[in-house]
Amino acid sequence: QDEDKWDFVLVSNIREMGREKESKRKNFLDELSKKGFTIKKIEDKNLFYGVRAPRQIFCKYQWLLGDPDSRLQNDILATTRIRIVNFILQNTMTPDGEKLHNLMKKKVFKAAFPLHKEEEREFLKQRWARWRDIFHQQPIEKIRCYFGEKVALYFTWLGWYTYLLCFAAVAGLVVFVAGITVFSSSQVSREICEASSTVMCPLCDQHCPFWLLSDTCTYAKITHMIDNEGTVVFAMFMAIWATVFLELWKRKRATVVTNWDLYGWDEDEEELALQLINNLQHEPRRYQHSYFRSTVVLLLVLVMIAVLIGLAHGLVIYRVVATALFSQSELQFFREQANTVAVMTGAVLHYFTIVIMTKVPRRPRALLPSPEKPRTFSQRENNFTVKIFTFQFFTNFSSLIYIAFFLGRINGHPGHYVRVAGKWRLEECHPSGCITDLFIQMAIIMLLKQTISNVVEYLLPWIKHKIHKKQQRPKKRNVMLGEEEEEAEDPCKRQWLRNYQLNEVNVFSLFDEFLEMVIQYSFTTIFVAAFPLAPLLAFCNNLFEIRLDAIKMTRLCRRMVPRKANDIGIWLQVLEAIGILAVIGNGLVIAITSDFIPVLVYKYTYSPCMVENSTGVDCSTGYINHSLSVFRIQDFEPDTKLPQMLPDFVGDEIKEYRDYRNADDYSYTVQFWHIFAARLAFLILFEHVALCVKLIAAWYVPDVPQAVKNTFLERKHSNLRKELRWVMSRRC
Repeated sequence: QDEDKWDFVLVSNIREMGREKESKRKNFLDELSKKGFTIKKIEDKNLFYGVRAPRQIFCKYQWLLGDPDSRLQNDILATTRIRIVNFILQNTMTPDGEKLHNLMKKKVFKAAFPLHKEEEREFLKQRWARWRDIFHQQPIEKIRCYFGEKVALYFTWLGWYTYLLCFAAVAGLVVFVAGITVFSSSQVSREICEASSTVMCPLCDQHCPFWLLSDTCTYAKITHMIDNEGTVVFAMFMAIWATVFLELWKRKRATVVTNWDLYGWDEDEEELALQLINNLQHEPRRYQHSYFRSTVVLLLVLVMIAVLIGLAHGLVIYRVVATALFSQSELQFFREQANTVAVMTGAVLHYFTIVIMTKVPRRPRALLPSPEKPRTFSQRENNFTVKIFTFQFFTNFSSLIYIAFFLGRINGHPGHYVRVAGKWRLEECHPSGCITDLFIQMAIIMLLKQTISNVVEYLLPWIKHKIHKKQQRPKKRNVMLGEEEEEAEDPCKRQWLRNYQLNEVNVFSLFDEFLEMVIQYSFTTIFVAAFPLAPLLAFCNNLFEIRLDAIKMTRLCRRMVPRKANDIGIWLQVLEAIGILAVIGNGLVIAITSDFIPVLVYKYTYSPCMVENSTGVDCSTGYINHSLSVFRIQDFEPDTKLPQMLPDFVGDEIKEYRDYRNADDYSYTVQFWHIFAARLAFLILFEHVALCVKLIAAWYVPDVPQAVKNTFLERKHSNLRKELRWVMSRRC
């Protein structure tokens, strides 16, 4: 029965039978034979080599790392078997000093993969990898037994994240619906809608007319539907939610890995054991660190961030130019909605920029050197994760950071605008604030990522699988390595061909899935104050994402090499860093982007309620006039083409714009500095309160459940009792 089981399959191109490649292939297979591997060769359009490891390799592993009670067992888990064989294949060296990855780079071998087991695979197809099971619980134990602990932990984490997103989604939906209820009742938006006599400065230098503030009534209502008191409460809620989610995940992870008996698993010990099994003369690689390499990495990271900031500047320039062009359009809709159209098209352009930048080379050494020479694969993966995540984070959020914190604040004022290339002036915020621009940007990016990207993520592997399947035409010849014999049909041939026709997987396959979800987690938490529907969109996406990943792994892709793990690695630290950034980001959005602080300062300092002691009026009455400054037409820059006056305001030489400036010299007013101080005070207060609440929540929810601690206590007690009884029996 074991003769029909093969641990791995190596594939070579039959058309590239050059003497050098054939010699390298033979040398590698000879080295495997010396280690006791059985090798079977099947010739088709490609050369297939099935390899099976000798039993003594797994006996060594069991004696080195197995429990004393399991050393006498004959069976070893299939995932463990594949992992050991893969390690030996990757670390077997030819007389020329080449390993398998070197030979694959030189096209000596074109593929190396473990085989799917049809019975277990079919179970996962029917119970897990189906769209109809979208609301069913995942068979985590079966996933672990087939794909290994690393994949099982990913789906456990994704399921847990999706489950807790349900609460954040409900809270965000409640806040959004509450905002809809005040769509027309906000005093601030009502003042804008009634400001039919307030004339505003042109939005561009050429062909842009003066305009009435009341023309933007609908935009103002939408802004105050998003920007209200509920935003502050929801931002605080999400800061607490992010902390509770991570603390509860730590408890969940501790319970899961304890059930797998991996809580105290040591990766270093595992890799040292595998190295000794592969080569008894192996010497361990020592930990190394170079301050010079660390400095180089730091400089390269700064250069990388500078490049991404440059890309953000490109998007800014596009929006500036697009606003000017749309303002001069022959179509009335584009002229009237030039700024909104520029924002929406800029968001679409940002999405395609994200798609392009995610295709950067995924080779760690090609991107950035490692400051340390890591000993294990997990350490190399952790270093790589930090670099790639930093790159992708700035790619996704550079434009959002500009809109949230710089849009409308660095553009100058009428008569002294800041310009791009001395020609196009920077954008301005709407009199009701910039938060709607941030809302539109996040909504478009998240919707596109969760529709187009997911469709492409599924269709591309499906199309590649169908094309690859059609290209394979099996022949009818079988050759045993060392002796040839003709057979009508080999039972292994069909299985090997079916597996080869599936899409290739690599060490980055699971990394890409984690990266996608962590970036989504960033969108869900960091700027959620501006887009309370983000958790709801993420929740709906994840319901499909779990099944999409399952379908790819079981139906469309070759079997992943199982990886042993007892946590999600460096991703936990990344998630904790995002939680801190979420507190800072949402605090800045409320303090800087939102009009919450200016309205609050006006209510309690300059409103009729405070100045005139009026009690029968809304305390925000008069806020819009208070937030606008006046500008004399004769102070326009010389190159500005003065637009035609509105018919009802001929002869009026004073127009208005959003800012707190004096009418005589355009310097900042006292109100500006009051609001600036209030913004700073709120930011400090919000962040300290949120961080304190996060610390209290982290303390209140223990990382390890008491049941897990009691389990380990009982195991230690039982082991000590067994040892004591053994010692006492020996003395007797």
